[in-house]
Amino acid sequence: MSQVTGAFPRRRPRRIRKHDFSRRLIAENTLTVNDLIYPVFVLEGNARREVVESMPGVERLSIDLLLEEVAELVALGVPAVALFPVTPQEKKSLGAEEAYNPEGLAQKAVRALKREFPELGVITDVALDPFTTHGQDGIIDETGYILNDITTEVLVKQALSHAEAGADMVAPSDMMDGRIGAIRDALEAAGHVNTQIMAYSAKYSSSFYGPFRDAVGSAGNLGGGNKHTYQMDPANSDEAIQEVAMDIEEGADMVMVKPGMPYLDIVRRVKTELQVPTFAYQVSGEYAMLKAAAQNGWLDEKKVVLEALLCFKRAGADGILTYFAKPVARWLKEAE
Repeated sequence: MSQVTGAFPRRRPRRIRKHDFSRRLIAENTLTVNDLIYPVFVLEGNARREVVESMPGVERLSIDLLLEEVAELVALGVPAVALFPVTPQEKKSLGAEEAYNPEGLAQKAVRALKREFPELGVITDVALDPFTTHGQDGIIDETGYILNDITTEVLVKQALSHAEAGADMVAPSDMMDGRIGAIRDALEAAGHVNTQIMAYSAKYSSSFYGPFRDAVGSAGNLGGGNKHTYQMDPANSDEAIQEVAMDIEEGADMVMVKPGMPYLDIVRRVKTELQVPTFAYQVSGEYAMLKAAAQNGWLDEKKVVLEALLCFKRAGADGILTYFAKPVARWLKEAE
């Protein structure tokens, strides 16, 4: 790549940074409301609201209250929500049968959202950890090892149930091998040819997920366990490119890198080397850290959040899942 050269003082890089107008003119990246996806947690029942203690400002909502929350998001122009159900303990099982119950919580929430807000993008999580008694993302054998192919069969049933409920996009976040191809084939065979797949292709076995597991109620089930045998090693980068390439070949429409900020190098590599629609998840631990620092007066919440999300864009993300989506949408609207 050619480089612009020039000796000081003929070239003064600060010259074009002196004024606001010129800084705006040369800005290489811009954050807009169109970049935002809002993750939401849904509860069974009516008029129910529960605070997620480890994620200040985030709540679990019953479907009726979720519709009120989403109405504000739609008014702000947020294009999509990502839906995460909170499964009661008595509905969890070793086989995760509740995951594909046509009258399950996620399926009912999808139908309600599409009925009230047909233009809103509704993305559903395809994974079994909210539905298993052990908190893992799949079906286990007698040693506790996740059985890949049997798990994929259940994931296919789950994805089909979401598509039949009206989900616009299914998002497999489990990291089983071959599940994207199996889900794509099943969607095509069932006539859901326009149901999109957002594959969590580079999902790392990260310690930044703790508050999310509290939010969906899987932390207690997982206990002291981990997900090292199927989620990616944080030490690896080339492996992520291989995973993304496989999922695209199998039929994914777009891919996800998760977590976000500590893995922006992966976002950049995916976007540069594979040139596919690339998304990133500013995960619960990232949210909790920024919130805690802001609440302690150590950081300016608005400034650091907008800076962090702009960095996602600079790294190459086409869109960002973030629990800050609602306040960010407000801030961007106020700045218009």
